[in-house]
Amino acid sequence: MTLSALLPRRADYAGLRSGWRADVVAGATVGVVALPLALGFGVASGLGAEAGLVTAIVAGLVAAIFGGSNVQVSGPTGAMTVVLVPLVARHGSSAVATVATLAGIFIVIAGMTGLGQLLAYLPWPLVEGFTLGIAAIIFLQQVPVAMGIARPDGENVAAVAFRAIDESGQANRASVLLVLLVTAIMVVLKRVYRTAPASLIAVVAATAAAAISGADVAVIGALPRRLPLPSLPDLSNARALIGAALAVATLASLESLLAARVADGMSDTADHEPSRELFGQGLANIASALFGGMPATGAIARTAVNTRAGARTRLAAVIHALLLLAVVLIGGSLVGRIPLAALAGVLMVTAIRMIDRYSIAAIARTTRSDTAVLVLTAGATVALDLVSAVAIGLGLAAVLALRQIVRTTGMTLERSHQVEVGLTQEHLLLDAHIVTYRLDGP
Repeated sequence: MTLSALLPRRADYAGLRSGWRADVVAGATVGVVALPLALGFGVASGLGAEAGLVTAIVAGLVAAIFGGSNVQVSGPTGAMTVVLVPLVARHGSSAVATVATLAGIFIVIAGMTGLGQLLAYLPWPLVEGFTLGIAAIIFLQQVPVAMGIARPDGENVAAVAFRAIDESGQANRASVLLVLLVTAIMVVLKRVYRTAPASLIAVVAATAAAAISGADVAVIGALPRRLPLPSLPDLSNARALIGAALAVATLASLESLLAARVADGMSDTADHEPSRELFGQGLANIASALFGGMPATGAIARTAVNTRAGARTRLAAVIHALLLLAVVLIGGSLVGRIPLAALAGVLMVTAIRMIDRYSIAAIARTTRSDTAVLVLTAGATVALDLVSAVAIGLGLAAVLALRQIVRTTGMTLERSHQVEVGLTQEHLLLDAHIVTYRLDGP
C-alpha cells in the first residue's frame, strides 16, 4: 500500500462546517468519561496516573488525525494494562517506552503491508474468550487496591488477588466503603440516566466523601502541570523486549480494529479503513512512548460514547485529547486528591461491563467446539498470558476446524448408469469402463 493512501485527507472532515458543534459536544463528553479511565489504567499498569493521562492526550490526538476511523477514540485500555503489569515487574518502568516504540513500528509495518485484513478471520469464540479473560484480570488486579492493602508478591494476578483476600483482616474499611460507593453510583446512574458521565460523578463523590470524612486512604498524589518533554527511549535492550513488543502490537491491532468495527455499526459515517487504522495506531504508540506514556489502542467504551454523543468527524476525538490536556495544565492539583480506591471501583465496574453475556450465551448454544475455544482462551488468559492464550485458542480452533473438515469430507464410488431395462450396448460398455466418484467436502 502506498504511503499517500495512509495519510490524512480532506475527506476525513467532510461535513465539519455544518456539524462542528455536534463534534465539540461529543468530544467534551467523551473527554469527561475518559478522564477517570485514563487515570485508573495508568495506576493499574504500575506507571502512575500521569502516564495514563499522557497516553490519552498524545496517542488520542495522533490516532485521531492519522487513524482509519472518523469516530474512533484511542488511549490507554484495560487490556493493555494486563500486558504491562508483568512487563514492569520484570524489566522496570523504563522498558515500557522501548516496548511501545517497537510495537508502534510493528503496527505501522502491518498497516503498510495490509495485514489488518487478516484479523477479520479470527474466530469469534476466541475473541470473546480473550475479552472475558482480560475482564477477569482487570477485576482481579484491583482487589488489593480496593481493600487498601499493599499488593502481595507474585506475578499471576489471580494468585495475588487470592493472597490479598486472605489478608482481608488488614483491609482498610474506608477504601472498601469508597469502592462500594463508586459501584453503587455507577450502577444506579447507568439505569436512571444513561448519558450521564457516571464514572466521573462517582469519582468526584468518592473524593468529596474521603475529604469530608478525613479518611486515611491512598490518593493519586501531585501531578505535573505540563506534558513531559519528548525524549528518545533507550533501545539498548530492544532485543530482549521484542517478544513483549510483538504481544503489545498484536493486542493493539486486534483491539483497535475490533473497536473500529463496532464504531462502524453504531455510526452512519464512512466505514473505517483497516490498514490506515493500523498505521495511525502505530504512530500513536511511537508518539506516546516519546512523551513517557504507555502503549495505546482504540477504546471500545470511549468510542461508543463518542458515537452516541453525535460525533461525525475526527474533531471530536481531537477535542477529547485537548480537554484532557487542559486538565493537566489547570486541574492537576484537584486530580491528585482522588483516592486510588475510587479508581479501583471504576475499573471493577468497567471490567464487569466488558463481558458481553449475550454473545457468550449465543456461543454456548452453538457447538461444543466453540464453547471449548471460548473457555480455554479465557482460562489461558488468566492463568498464563495474552500471547499464550491467543496461541492456544487459535491452535484449538484450527484442530477443531480440521476435525470438522475430516468429518464432512468423503469419497463415494458410484456407477455411471444403473441397471435399467432397455440400456443399449453402448451404455453397458461405458458403464464397464468408466468409474465415477462423488467427492464431498472442501
